[in-house]
Amino acid sequence: MTNEELHTNFLKAFEKASNTKIQLPPDIMLHFYAYYKQATHTEEIGFYIPSGSSELRNAFKLNALFQVKNLTPDEAKLKYIELVNTYITD
Repeated sequence: MTNEELHTNFLKAFEKASNTKIQLPPDIMLHFYAYYKQATHTEEIGFYIPSGSSELRNAFKLNALFQVKNLTPDEAKLKYIELVNTYITD
């Protein structure tokens, strides 16, 4: 798959995930979150810090981000697409 095809498939997967009515378990949602952030975070210096008012929720998000920190953006896009294909069938 070329970079352009990967990007196009990633955007389609993101749109599908964004528009689904399926209620996914929180642990799966964290995978979606982490892969998306890893795929789209372009800042070369630093690490993405989750925002939000809930410290507990931010801790879970941060843990999910640590688990994918070694993936390249392209690898994260592929993982995101796989998640969509696995969990979102509508």
